Parts: sequence; structure tokens; C-alpha cells
Amino acid sequence: MDGASAELAAGEPKISEEPPSDGGGGGGGGGGGVAELTPEELVAKSIAPVKREFLCPPPTRTCSDDADDVDSKTKKSALSSSFLKEKKSKRQLKRERQQEKKSALHLCPVVARSGDVSSCRYNDKCHFSHDVEAFKAEKPDDLEGECPFLSAEGPCPYGLACRFSGTHKDGFSGEALDGRKKNSEMNGLSKDVQKLLWKNKMKFPKADAQLKLLGHMNSKNKKLSDKEDDNQTTSNGSPATGENGCLEVAGDSNNQMDQQLAEEDASDDHPFASDEVRPLKKVKSSVDEIDCPNEINNGVSVLEKDLEKSSSHMESGTTTNYISIETDKSLKLHPREKKLIDFSEKLYLAPLTTVGNLPFRRVCKVLGADVTCGEMAMCTNLLQGQASEWALLRRHSSEELFGVQICGAYPDTVARIVELIDQECTVDFIDINMGCPIDIVVNKGAGSALLTKPTRMKSILQAASGTIDRPITVKVRTGYLEGKNRIDLLIEDIGKWGANAVTIHGRSRQQRYSKLADWEYIYQCARKAPDALQVLGNGDVFTYLDWNRHKSDCPDLSTCMIARGALIKPWIFTEIKEQRHWDISSGERLNILKEYVRFGLDHWGSDAKGVETIRHFLLEWLSYTCRYIPVGLLDVIPQRLNWRPPSYFGRDDLETLMASDSAADWIRISEMLLGKVPADFAFTPKHKSNAYDRAENG
Repeated sequence: MDGASAELAAGEPKISEEPPSDGGGGGGGGGGGVAELTPEELVAKSIAPVKREFLCPPPTRTCSDDADDVDSKTKKSALSSSFLKEKKSKRQLKRERQQEKKSALHLCPVVARSGDVSSCRYNDKCHFSHDVEAFKAEKPDDLEGECPFLSAEGPCPYGLACRFSGTHKDGFSGEALDGRKKNSEMNGLSKDVQKLLWKNKMKFPKADAQLKLLGHMNSKNKKLSDKEDDNQTTSNGSPATGENGCLEVAGDSNNQMDQQLAEEDASDDHPFASDEVRPLKKVKSSVDEIDCPNEINNGVSVLEKDLEKSSSHMESGTTTNYISIETDKSLKLHPREKKLIDFSEKLYLAPLTTVGNLPFRRVCKVLGADVTCGEMAMCTNLLQGQASEWALLRRHSSEELFGVQICGAYPDTVARIVELIDQECTVDFIDINMGCPIDIVVNKGAGSALLTKPTRMKSILQAASGTIDRPITVKVRTGYLEGKNRIDLLIEDIGKWGANAVTIHGRSRQQRYSKLADWEYIYQCARKAPDALQVLGNGDVFTYLDWNRHKSDCPDLSTCMIARGALIKPWIFTEIKEQRHWDISSGERLNILKEYVRFGLDHWGSDAKGVETIRHFLLEWLSYTCRYIPVGLLDVIPQRLNWRPPSYFGRDDLETLMASDSAADWIRISEMLLGKVPADFAFTPKHKSNAYDRAENG
């Protein structure tokens, strides 16, 4: 058996590597019914053919056992439901935050770092507790292991609040922040830029010039721009000032924002002085990002009309001349020479919502990923200066080839964010998402909704690519409606509009993640694409055999993007590079989780808040990894992404625990790595990924 791991080399029965048929759709069941079927019959029903000796026997029922059975089911249901999150109102969440501030566990970060109560310059006005002794009395026990910041230059940035404070060396406290994190992570949003975004005073000269060149700057934009300029400068070019000599800001909302910013300035040295969510000012845009009822909300019939209309009136793609107007000095006076990235043969980790965070990407880099991309960020949120959205653009120094993915519905919004990212961040490429199927995105006219509007796709790509020199890539689906693929009609134009590469997910928006990806259609698009446009395929890549088959079937394909396959088994990158099925042990899988926790402590922090943040994202990830079936347990390899596993035992207790689809068991795994969960802990998977065909990633 070529490429099989050494664990299967001896003492195992012959294993077939024939790929399963795509038919069937039955799920797994109890061990009794499954054990009666042959491996071929199980594969035909999309049930994983687990070896009979590992199948769980069907439960035996007797009349006397009925009461005990019901009681055990009730207890198990109660245990699982105890970890489910309750939906809380905003008022209830605010009340809980206020109560948390009064808790002794909410120790002032400045006091925690220094150990000196007098070190906080706010004294009694500080929102946090200064009772060090009460904090020590209520603080949970330290976690096993050493503080992740011991090897850093300077003290631990969390001091007494660190969950590993017992391992701190003498004098290992103070005001200095962690230098290692500053050096290893980049793409943070500066406060000066954030304030400009909050006040809607950020300038986008390159984007506005390109939009004007393309004819997207209408009279309304010009009036707003002229009015803004008049408010900021007098006729002689000096800043307009009020009676007190300060810059005038029109509108009460701007005055309120000024007051907020002044308070922020006063607390720069005390960044954690308040946990309240800052109200964000809506960003003015040349076109409001509103719902698109005519495009989306009227149902499939309207979309079909849009598809037919846009197909019949599709504009022929022409390459935009990026020579700037002589009167505009913000653009170069010669055609732009784009920087190029060669994606050929590179292992590309897809941008993954929620789970594709920086620590997860670091794990995948260690396991062999070549290209990484940040989670999808919404342009409107980025323009509002939302810190949580900008955090999605963070990059680690180990990510050698890194891109960010943005999502917007209109060319002006996308162009301005592209310019801002190019100015503030260190990235190798910017990917524009035109394939997201989530309703909240599509109903705003972004994501997959753009597949029904090729003219707007053209405007967005031309505006983005004409604004910066950095490569622009785009991610799409085959089409909006199932059975009405359309990317093959646009593939030649996408390159002319300014994209350097396009990733095609082999499913329609309507299809979401059900059924198998249509790779034949991806091949068709790759063959029609111009030489300058790289085509990447995406969908159901789960083994090195999948990778090899797609590359051999279509040499025009640059590479394959790996999404859910990496969520379920991140060592897929190792398997592809080493051309083998890795029969990874439960201990090796646990070591990967330990590595993730170590990276998480470095990224989110080692205090209680950081630890619980790591636990949350770890549990989200475990909701995918439970779908992996060890190679040594299968009668037919490799595992397919659409197989449903029957109930089975692992080769040891840990492997059995890792195969559980119960949130309570995922929490047990998290407690092995991060200690006991808090008393009021609750968790519900965001994407409900254990409902196989409803995952929002990939």
C-alpha cells in the first residue's frame, strides 16, 4: 500500500484505497445495523466503514432496564444542556459586566503587573479592584506548566493575574510589556488611525482618485467632499477654528465622539479602564450598505431574472488604463506594474470563520501549510474602526506568505479599505470574498450576492486593483443558484478587471455545503482562464490522493485551497507533502492541541480572560476534529469528507473521547489543557459543525 503509515505495515488486513461512490446519503447508526453491512455497502450509503471490532454494540433492552435507561439518558441530556449558552438580552449582559467589575477578581491590570496598589494613577476612580489580598484569595489555582512569557525580554505583562504566576521569577513583575509578542505579531491598528475612523475624518486619496477615474464619484460624493474640505480649511488654506481657537467639528455626534476620544486619551496608559462597548459612529459612504430587497429578499424568482438579465447584458471586459489624470498627484503617472504571487503547488490554508484564527494558522504552518489567509473581515466594520474586526487582520512572523480577506458590496467601500490595509498592514495579497453564502452577508449585497451582479463585480475589482500595487485575488462560488453556474462566463473577464488569482469553491450559494463539490466545473473554468489569471480549486480536499487527483486531472489548476479538511485534521498538509496517510495517534493529536494552547497563550494572554478565550476557540475547533476517524480503524481508506461515522470505540480512552460529538466531552478535553471551567461556563458551537452539511466554513 503506497504511502501508508508504518503502523499499518504489518499485522493488518489488506485495505482498499478505492475512492467511494458519490451515491447514497444515509447516516451512521448503531453498531448492530452497520456491522451487518459490507464495507462497500457502507461506502455506498456514505457511512464510514469502521472495522467491526471497534464498533459499539447496540444497546440491549429489557423491561426492567427501561427506567434505568430513561434515567441515564436524562442525566446525559442534563449534562450536555448545562453547557449550552442561554441567549441573554443586552441589558442582562451589561448588568453582568457591571457586577464583574465590582468583583475582587477584576483586579486593575496596572496593579496586577506591578503588585503595588499606588501604581494606578486613577486611585479610587479606577473601575477595577485594587484589593490584592482579596484577589489572591479568590483567584483559581495556577495551571500546570510555566508562564509562556518567561523567555521574553522583560516581565510577564499580566503579573499577579497570570494563571502561571507561581512560576514567575523573583522580580518578575513591572510595567514593561511583552517584547516577544510585539516582534512576532503585526498589523495592529494604531490609535491615531482608529480615532480618525471613529470621527469619519480618514482620507483616502488613492481610492477616491481611482473611483473618480472609473466614474463612481457622483455629485453627492463631490458635495460631501467639498463641504468637508470647507469645514476644515478657510479660504486662505488655514484650518478653520472656532472662538476658542480649536478646530470646529460640525454636529452633536462628532462632539460626543470628541468627548469619547478625549476620555480615551486620558486613559491611554490604562487601556483596560472600561469594558463597556464603545458606540460606533456610522461611516459615511458614497453608497449606503443597505439591504438589497430587489436582489435578494424577493426570493429565487427575482434572482433568476437577475441572472438571465445580467448574462444577456454582460459587458465585455476591458483592461482599465491606470494612467492617472495629470491634475491628480495621488496616482502614479505611468501604468502600474503589479507585484505577482505564484500560488502553483503551494499548500493554501483557506480563510476560515471563527476557527481560522492566528494560533490555528500557526499550527497549520508548523504542519506544512505554505499560504495562510486571515478570517473574512467586513469592510463596513473596518471603516468604523472596530478593534474586533481589525484583529482578524493580525499576522504572525511565521506566516511567510500571508493575505487578508475582506468582504464588501460596493466599489467605494472596498477601494478605501484596500488603500487603508495597504497603508497600515503588512500583507502579501488582499482577497475579496464574493462567495460567502451566509444570509446576513448576502442580504447586504455582498458575498455570493455579487455573483448576480457582474457589472458590480467588475467595478469592485477595477477599483481595488487600481488603488494599490499589491496583488488582488477573489474567492467565488460556481454561481448563486444550483444548476445555473456562471463563473465560466466571467472567468476571462475577472483577470482583465484586475484580479491576479481566483479561487473557485465548487458549490453554488444555494447549495451551501451539501453534496460534493463540482470539480469538473472547476477544471472547465481553469481551462478557459487567461494565462495571467491563476485558478485555485476549493472543496472536499481531505487527503493527499484528492490533491494528487485534482492536480493531475487539470494541469491548468494552480493549486487547491484546503478548508474543512484542515479543520478536521490539520496534519493534512503533512500528509500531502509526505504523500502518505498518517495514522496519527491520540497522543500526537493531543500534542497538536497543546501546541495550539501555547500559541493561544502567546496571542490572547495568560490571565483568566485570555485562558477562557483560548478555551472558547479550542472548543469551536474540537467541534470539527471529532469528525476525524483514525486510519487504523477503517476497512477502506482514505476517509471521505461526506462520510458519517457510526458509533465506535477508539484504540484507547483518549481516542474514544476525541471521537465524541458531545460538547461535554469537548469540555473535558479542554480541562486537560486549561484546567477546570468556571462555575457559570456555557458553550454552544457557533457553526454547529457536527451537523455535517451545515458548516459555514470551507
